[in-house]
Amino acid sequence: MALRVALLTPFDFPSVRGNAITVNRIARGLRECGVGLRLWDCSVVPDARVEAEVEGYRPALVHAFHAFRVGPLALRIARKLEVPLLVTITGTDGNHDLFDPERAQTVRWVLEGASVVAVFHDSMRTRIAGALPDLEAKMVVIPQSVRLEAGPSFPLAERLGLPGDAVTFLFPAGIRMVKDPLFPLPSFDRLVRRFPNVRLVYAGPILDADEGERLLSALSERPWAAYLGAVPHGQIRSLLEAVDVVLNCSLSEGGMANSVLEALACGRAVLASAIDGNRSLIEDGVTGFLFAGPEEFEAKAARLAEDPALRRQLGLAGQSRVRALYPPAREAESYLAQYDRLVPAVNGVRRKHKTF
Repeated sequence: MALRVALLTPFDFPSVRGNAITVNRIARGLRECGVGLRLWDCSVVPDARVEAEVEGYRPALVHAFHAFRVGPLALRIARKLEVPLLVTITGTDGNHDLFDPERAQTVRWVLEGASVVAVFHDSMRTRIAGALPDLEAKMVVIPQSVRLEAGPSFPLAERLGLPGDAVTFLFPAGIRMVKDPLFPLPSFDRLVRRFPNVRLVYAGPILDADEGERLLSALSERPWAAYLGAVPHGQIRSLLEAVDVVLNCSLSEGGMANSVLEALACGRAVLASAIDGNRSLIEDGVTGFLFAGPEEFEAKAARLAEDPALRRQLGLAGQSRVRALYPPAREAESYLAQYDRLVPAVNGVRRKHKTF
């Protein structure tokens, strides 16, 4: 009999938010390992219904993604069913909610009630343990992976009327303040005067209405920039393969950004802010470029705009590293190892895991 797990997520497909991408990738990997599971999207299913359905499912373990958004519901269910709770920190819950005066108490209550807390990178474990030292003993680092399969083609050149010699920079992220979407624009105002073939393209849902309005207003004055809206995840691989450079200007990440992992997996050159989450993937000048401010951003963007060989070199190095270090099977097996530790045996039979 397969181990039965309830996964609670703040968002599920067809949403293109990072949590939906992460949870579906992990769920697929766990199913391939033989885990029986059901997934509940807490953005569309009322709490009372989630609670009733999970209770009827009778899982041996509850796994929640995002301590603030779904953690309280998951902890309540786990306690009611008297089963372990594993919480995966996905980003804003560890970087912001844990330190927000109005949200911190809720996040702390959830993390203290969890049996295991998983983070994507050691920098997140250090940050959380600094606020909650007693939590360190039950924290584990499970790096994200990437899974991008061929899907429908995204007609970028045709849609935007790109010139044949265009050098296209892509900003793939939900439009909200933590992603800092307006940051590149002043630098690109100057770059396009030096490189008239440079284009800047945004792709992602508007998650903060005010930030979205500011971005769209700024783009309306810049004919070399465009906003594509939310692109279905099935077309992301095609979109990434159609551009030259991928940008990440985030103020914080939960350890690893799906957008950076996906860009590297497609062999794209990445220019990313020098925050912990991005440093976990980008070695400056080797697997991409990091920047610490506007001047460094502009200088490195200019190098990438004028040097196709450099773009190719960085992209291939990043692709090789992601393939070697972050395969989906390793991510799934790491979660399965935690499940086995919390629920040691199923019908007296312990599962065997691969060694990577």
